[in-house]
Amino acid sequence: MAYELYYWDGLQGRGEFVRLALEAAGADYTDMARQPDGTEKMMKFLESRKTPHIPFAPPFLKHREVIVSHVANILLYLGPRLGLAPADEAGRYFAHGLQLTITDMVAEIHDTHHPIASSLYYEDQKEAALARATAFLRDRLPKFLSYFERVLQQNPDGPAHAVGGALSYVDTSLFQLADGLLYAFPKAMRGWSNDYPALEALHRAVRRRKNIAGYLGSARRIAFNESGIFRHYPELDQAPD
Repeated sequence: MAYELYYWDGLQGRGEFVRLALEAAGADYTDMARQPDGTEKMMKFLESRKTPHIPFAPPFLKHREVIVSHVANILLYLGPRLGLAPADEAGRYFAHGLQLTITDMVAEIHDTHHPIASSLYYEDQKEAALARATAFLRDRLPKFLSYFERVLQQNPDGPAHAVGGALSYVDTSLFQLADGLLYAFPKAMRGWSNDYPALEALHRAVRRRKNIAGYLGSARRIAFNESGIFRHYPELDQAPD
């Protein structure tokens, strides 16, 4: 039975981390946001007073009778089923921990343009956004990227993958993280190939994979835009010192 992925229409957002794993594995799935009644079905789930295990917000995955919410939790569920997770328990939990760290970073990226409230427009919090983005690019961006670089470099199976010797959902998520940062902060990411060579190599390698390349070149891949998590506001982008 096909997987059903529920997320908002017109956005990569957090749902893209799940899409990339499904696409990499060539999984049979339906992106419900692209279906005529997809948003209506999603809202019925979210507003249901009868359905058990109801999610708080998208993205969430429905597979047979199972409903799984939150990106890291969804990928923990999908990883072994798609062949995108380590076979050993320690490796699976390490992969899950890496995905949770990616989740933390994504939240901080979101807050560079919405530091006060998600309910406010960016234009209503531009001064705070500039302060938040400046601190993020100066302090947090290098800290996160240095950590992921070290994870790759210290992988006993080599720096081509984050965990083990084969593609995992962490690799596809690191690709999306880097891709989004290159879109949102091109000045700040200038020279990243010298500072984080293993991470840059992973980004290139994932992009070249047949299934991923096909997806990126298709209409299924939603373009980055200023309604998602990764937004390019030139006034927030700053070249590294």
